[in-house]
Amino acid sequence: MERGLAMIDVPAAFANLTYIAGAASAAGVAAWIYPRRERFGRAGGAIAAALLISAIWCVVALSGGGVNIAGAIAFSATYLAWLFATYRLFSIDGRDQSLKPIRSVALVLCFVEALQLALAVAMPSLPLEGESARVVFSLLVLFRLMVAVGALVLVHNLYVGGGASARKLLRWPASALALMWVYDLNFFTIAYLTGGIPETFAALRGLLPLAMAALIAPGAAVTGRALKLAPSRSVAFQSFSLMVIGGYLVAMVGIAQWLAYLGGDFARTIQLAFVVTASVIAVLFLPSAKLRSWLKVTLTKHLFQHRYDYREEWLRFTRTIGRAGEATTPLFERAVHAIADITDSPGGILLVPGENGDLQLAARWNWASLDVPASAMSAEQADFFTREDFIVDLDAMRSGESQARESEFVPEWLTAAERAWAMVPLIHYKRLTGMVVLMRPQYSRQLDWEDFDLLKVAGRQLGSYLAEREGQEALVESRQFDEFNRRIAFVMHDIKNLASQLTLLARNAEKHAENAEFRQDMLVTLRNSAEKLNGLLARLGRYNAGEAVAPGAVEIGELLEQMRSRFAPIHPIELTMKDKIAVHADRHALEQVLAHLIQNAIDATSDDTAVLVNLKRDSAHGVIEIIDSGTGMSPDFVRGGLFKPFVSSKPGGFGIGAFEARELVKAMRGRLEVESREGLGSRFVVLLPLAELSRLYHNQERNSAEAAE
Repeated sequence: MERGLAMIDVPAAFANLTYIAGAASAAGVAAWIYPRRERFGRAGGAIAAALLISAIWCVVALSGGGVNIAGAIAFSATYLAWLFATYRLFSIDGRDQSLKPIRSVALVLCFVEALQLALAVAMPSLPLEGESARVVFSLLVLFRLMVAVGALVLVHNLYVGGGASARKLLRWPASALALMWVYDLNFFTIAYLTGGIPETFAALRGLLPLAMAALIAPGAAVTGRALKLAPSRSVAFQSFSLMVIGGYLVAMVGIAQWLAYLGGDFARTIQLAFVVTASVIAVLFLPSAKLRSWLKVTLTKHLFQHRYDYREEWLRFTRTIGRAGEATTPLFERAVHAIADITDSPGGILLVPGENGDLQLAARWNWASLDVPASAMSAEQADFFTREDFIVDLDAMRSGESQARESEFVPEWLTAAERAWAMVPLIHYKRLTGMVVLMRPQYSRQLDWEDFDLLKVAGRQLGSYLAEREGQEALVESRQFDEFNRRIAFVMHDIKNLASQLTLLARNAEKHAENAEFRQDMLVTLRNSAEKLNGLLARLGRYNAGEAVAPGAVEIGELLEQMRSRFAPIHPIELTMKDKIAVHADRHALEQVLAHLIQNAIDATSDDTAVLVNLKRDSAHGVIEIIDSGTGMSPDFVRGGLFKPFVSSKPGGFGIGAFEARELVKAMRGRLEVESREGLGSRFVVLLPLAELSRLYHNQERNSAEAAE
């Protein structure tokens, strides 16, 4: 329609400005695109021409007053130009030749537009008044609506039917075309309903060429590849909802207009009945989950190339599996939930392999009513799904539509469960880690290739999660066994030391049993051994890697005297102490360390050579030296084998003592050092912090804890 209309709602100056801006922008972009027309293939010249014709129409509409033939011709020329440009855009990927209906639709739309133009040109010469003028006007508007609807169908097929590479190029011109035809569809719908031109829409239509030019320009730019306009599926659903609402409003306007023509009490009665009926339908059907499921399936089937928004599905799947917190459901339930969300299934169960290879129930999600046997699936049945990685559509299997032989391997109890809908195996490296059985959705549908592909990928990912969890549990169990074995090794080492002392004591008793002093020392040694065994039993539950001891002030001189008394009946010990020294340590742990080191020194020293034990202090430590004159150790063994568990230089040794001694000294904030020379002997040095520094250590720990908080 030409612009020649009185501007009522929009100021005339602003309306003129919009047409001037539209003409300038369309002409400028047309001139800019023409040297770059190869960017759009064979459609480049057509697009530039359509923009130029749109600019000419803006000039004609701006200069014309009232309805004139020039305006009608210019407006129809823009429609024909854009229809031709739309047809040319199909040639980007060759669909103008492969899809013959496209050419037919384009020709029909051009023919309808030509009829409209002929009628518009003939109108001034026809004596039209009253009802006849109204009928001709409605016919003209109806032609415009037919062209707009047909053009929108073409634009929809242009973009949706294109490949991934073609869509990147078609995105911008298709958006511009869709904007124009949608605007005119609303424009002429309002004109048809009201019987006159919507003056505000007509005054603002000059902005349409400007907006189209702004959309087309990025597509011809060199950097246009980086610009993307790809609405998400949620936006598309919301847009569809707006379209439904708009259609509802249009329908209400039409019905209200019709009822207004009826007039009287009868019209008001019909209006009231309509409102009541619409309210009842809305209350009964809109909250229905089954209706929403049906609507979602229908829309995704007919409006989208793919049913699923894979990005959203994968993000939701990851969020469900990775959910953390105290209130979070167990992993097995989250696994069922994650798979069920993909197909809108309201519930499901998870079967996992048992000890005998059969599948057993591991978790339920919103399906407490399903009766599952103790052995839900035999090992033979599970092997089939492991080999085939086959997703079972139970409805297709029951109806005999499935051509696979899965019915032989689906358990009878599952076939008989009417609400069981699909079976999704969870495969990890050709190993079945579980099986998810999904409940039938409220709106049941047949699974297709897209469901199978997405469920198979999600099943493999979930199978990896379950396999990782299984591996972590096995690792924790292995560590527990390692810790148990370590405890037993420590216990056996301490028992071995006690057994060695008692053996030496029994051997010396044969020689010195008549000596009263020896018998007295023997009783002391036996008493100490008994105390050692009792202490060992008491500490058996405290052996743990990295376990902290409870330190306190320990008088080292007193402890060394006791140790000398214990070992004196077995081997001579020379003890040298310069002064009394108290260290910050755990008495039982320190006694265990010293017993081990002295026993090792005795084992390495000949019977007639004493073991030297020296006590001294430096600025911050109490220093205990244990020196033997045995065979010594090689530097390689000291560096790589002395403190390594289960490595020993003694025949039949456990290789635990030195490692345990060092760990205990570390737990008391001390150090264990060693010097050894082959053929000369070894010197072990235990350095422990002085007791007077314990307050300083306590303050440091408290400050560190406060800083961490």
